[in-house]
Amino acid sequence: MPRLIPLVLAGLAVFAAQWLVLGRLGISGAIPDAGLLFVALVGLRHGRRAGAVAGLAMGLLYDATYETWGIHMFVDSLVGFLVGLFPASERETVTIQPQQALFGGFVIALVHNGLVVLFSVLDTHARSLSMITGDWLGGALYTALLAFAAALFASR
Repeated sequence: MPRLIPLVLAGLAVFAAQWLVLGRLGISGAIPDAGLLFVALVGLRHGRRAGAVAGLAMGLLYDATYETWGIHMFVDSLVGFLVGLFPASERETVTIQPQQALFGGFVIALVHNGLVVLFSVLDTHARSLSMITGDWLGGALYTALLAFAAALFASR
């Protein structure tokens, strides 16, 4: 198991940044998801078990904040587990290039946001075009741009 205290503190910092800053920077209903990128990074660097636990914890924080009980916990832990399945020879030293972050962030966010929108529709019976254009596709693109910017910042 990876060092727990630094990961917990980093996860809380990412959640606070998402809730206080990024959640208020929406463009036409699209909001970037830094928590998803954190869960994917934990899964990529530490394996499927750590990714699933990080997804469960981040999803619990999201569900408690946005009152979508169970949806984010399930989808985030699933994403953390699936990303952790990809083998890496030296997980601790995985470096992600900005182009990889852009494409990977888009694919991961597309799957994640699609599942969240699907389960939200099944839960609330709300149907709106903005759920597809803003929440699913726009959010995935915005998250991919955030991953690209984070990878550019991390590579310097």
